[in-house]
Amino acid sequence: MNQEFKTNFHPLFKVAWYLSLIMLILIPIQILIFVVSPPPTTVKGLFELYRQNPFLGLLSLDFLYIINNIILIVIDLALFVLLYNERPTTISLALIFAVVSNACYYPSNPAFEMLTLSNHYFQALPGELNIYLSAGEALMAGYTGTTFDVYYVLGALSLLLFTYSLLKSPNSKKSLGVWGLISGVLMIIPSSAGLLGMIFSLLSLIPWLVFIFLLMRKFRELALSR
Repeated sequence: MNQEFKTNFHPLFKVAWYLSLIMLILIPIQILIFVVSPPPTTVKGLFELYRQNPFLGLLSLDFLYIINNIILIVIDLALFVLLYNERPTTISLALIFAVVSNACYYPSNPAFEMLTLSNHYFQALPGELNIYLSAGEALMAGYTGTTFDVYYVLGALSLLLFTYSLLKSPNSKKSLGVWGLISGVLMIIPSSAGLLGMIFSLLSLIPWLVFIFLLMRKFRELALSR
């Protein structure tokens, strides 16, 4: 990457640096919430949670991941800029997969829809309760359905392509690519795939956090370089 090119993208690398730090804070918070207050396993239980604590209800349906994925868009763009000159085809595919993955995530997340249904449920007449329960069941089926699985698998493929390019790059430390590669492999199985998917999902967070930490340092170095 020539000096003029790096200078042109200093602001992007600086934003990616700060956002990577925010992601490093948000992910442990999400894990802590999941451990301390596991989400209810029924639609009615979720409605009750929303009624008692709407914000905790949103958090139980991955509200923080809505923010995380916005951050990820900027990180992916910064990686694209960083690696495009070295491996344009691979990096272009990685960015396309990342964009489609993120576009799939938001329709799959029913956090605010469930909040609305919860409000209607507790205002409904006794004969109308099953209508809102059924609507909630439909939303929760979509929450771990096709759109979510596409988001998850394409996200993993995008990460694998990005990390492959990092491993081949003479300007990046191999450890950065290795940690990302490990996380990407563990992400191949969607978290919606039962117990196995949940185990792989949780395990993937360990190398992912290391990867983001190392990436944050790389973005910092690029942002401060002159």
